[in-house]
Amino acid sequence: MTVVHHSFVARNRLWRRLGEAVQAWPEPLSTPAFVVDLDAFDANAADLVQRAGGTPIRVASKSLRVPALVSRALATPGFAGVLAYTLAEALWLVDNDVSDDVVVAYPSVDRAALAALVASPRAASRIAIMVDDIAHLDAVDALRASTAVPVRVAIDIDAGLRWGGQQVGPRRSPLFDVGSVTELARHVIDRPGFQLVGAMTYEGQVAGVPDDVPTQRAKSAVVRRIKELSVRQLEFRRTAIAEALDALAGHGDFTGLAFWNAGGSGSIESSAADPVVTEVTAGSGLLGPTLFDHYRSFTPRPAAFFGLPVTRRPAADVATVHGGGLIASGPTGADRAPTPWAPAGLHLTGLEGAGEVQTPLVGTNAGILAIGDLVWFRHAKSGEPFEHGRTVLLARGDRFVEEVPTYRGHGLAF
Repeated sequence: MTVVHHSFVARNRLWRRLGEAVQAWPEPLSTPAFVVDLDAFDANAADLVQRAGGTPIRVASKSLRVPALVSRALATPGFAGVLAYTLAEALWLVDNDVSDDVVVAYPSVDRAALAALVASPRAASRIAIMVDDIAHLDAVDALRASTAVPVRVAIDIDAGLRWGGQQVGPRRSPLFDVGSVTELARHVIDRPGFQLVGAMTYEGQVAGVPDDVPTQRAKSAVVRRIKELSVRQLEFRRTAIAEALDALAGHGDFTGLAFWNAGGSGSIESSAADPVVTEVTAGSGLLGPTLFDHYRSFTPRPAAFFGLPVTRRPAADVATVHGGGLIASGPTGADRAPTPWAPAGLHLTGLEGAGEVQTPLVGTNAGILAIGDLVWFRHAKSGEPFEHGRTVLLARGDRFVEEVPTYRGHGLAF
């Protein structure tokens, strides 16, 4: 559904507004110039909190990768804790007082990071690592001579839909049914030096797939049906697994789970509605990348952009910008390419697409662009573009109010 902030008028206003901000900024901008619109970011955060309906939201740092933005989200009432994407990142967030409650979303076999975790009682008390196999526990024990520092553990449970012998959803954990989950839970509880504190069920086929694409109506209808079936099946499985884990309370030192994490920006309502779930996760919904443009459940405001300068005018109806090839991860396709956004009326060419060094643009507004003008793009995914820059300019209205470092700007590569 087309909304006001996706209209041509709004996009051209954005172009003028960012142009004024560039002119007013005291330093020349290096490109690509990365910008986050704080007005849109804050409005998106408020929408996410409203959709969660009182369920705490854990910030998905993978979708931000800018510590100042992680802190800004955490300062919003309704947000609590970070879902990190590597253990090394989690250690950095704790060491730098960004958060004292970090869950690592994926299992880690990073020996250096695991060694640092077991060597730090402070970090170990603030971080929970993800496991779905006994081998993940073995990786921890291989690096320590003592179990004096307990390691907090959460179990990742597959949240895909199984229907007619097929599985739909992210291929994450091998744990699916009550038996496999409780078997690993018993291993964690019985093993010295570990504390079972949480569970995670990420329903990517609900949270991360657009379901209202105007040019794909038949496919969108199928996606919505898959989402409905997934939510029903997952609620049933979550309840059964949660009851089995509750029955383990009193076994050893286990007193019950401290949290059950679920969902993402695209599934907050359904995830939060499940009484088993104690917290949901969101990150992409704060910045609104193009892959989140066509959801029935919500419409985030585009908040993140990168600007590229026009360096050539090969023809009257063509403007070529320097760089542009920031292609999103995932299945290869046109939806993973960056979108020339402001001014409106520009698009990539089918022959060249988005290039690493140069990107030709055509369309109704290509003719108005002069060499040196900036064209502002949106990325398909959230967080990933910031791997290509050291700083992000934070905009408020028609001014940049602050320049903050990305993870790369802090000298970090997670």
